[in-house]
Amino acid sequence: MGYRSFVAVGDSFTEGMNDPGTDGAFRGWADRVAERLAALDPEFRYANLAVRGKLIDQIIAEQLPRAIEMRPDLVSFCAGGNDLLRPGSDPDRMAKKIATAVRELRATGAEVLLFTGVDPRDTPIMRRARGTFAIFFMHLRSIADLHGCHLVDQWSMQGLRDWRAWSEDRLHMNEEGHRMVAAKVCEVLGIDADDDWRKTWPPLDRVDPAAKRREDIQWLREHFGPWVVRRIRGRSSGDGLDPKRPDLDLFR
Repeated sequence: MGYRSFVAVGDSFTEGMNDPGTDGAFRGWADRVAERLAALDPEFRYANLAVRGKLIDQIIAEQLPRAIEMRPDLVSFCAGGNDLLRPGSDPDRMAKKIATAVRELRATGAEVLLFTGVDPRDTPIMRRARGTFAIFFMHLRSIADLHGCHLVDQWSMQGLRDWRAWSEDRLHMNEEGHRMVAAKVCEVLGIDADDDWRKTWPPLDRVDPAAKRREDIQWLREHFGPWVVRRIRGRSSGDGLDPKRPDLDLFR
């Protein structure tokens, strides 16, 4: 079907970190998909309500009512990544909240786009919670089936398991990663795309173990350490930030 309006809801993944845009804001997979939809319909409208660092409860409280009020043809809903990184996260409770939100969105007549996450097996810290991630993602698959939603399965995207698809913080995709996700979304929605999500990376040169350790130490100091401090202090990277596209307007 053709989509005349699209509202993106979520956290940093949907905001587009770390895919630089031309105006100082991040671009990201959602903007890239909006570009494709706008090319098909000059009257196409788009809003992106996502803000980095947001938890499921915050997204539901702050973004969901606005998305429902806009009554778009298509809503993307991706939440839970920040919750899963917190100690004691409960994927069953998280999934119930997502299911309730999806029911509300579907009741408006909107098509809903959901996402599983990437397999964390290659991430030293997150792979310890791989089972928790997998349970949550299976819940999302079930929710998509039960409520007739589109599903973007990032777990199957082997190209995203290569660090060349990620930025230096190892938590957010870079431009190439967002390109692959946008291509996958377009395929799921039945839209032609310029890129192919089935990316095969060229072989990597052998990495010196000492250099790898230095990179890991630098990452802990510059990225993971500050993230932990923010969590301890109850702060978020998105505190005080507004959505980059708060209104459902013609895409420019």
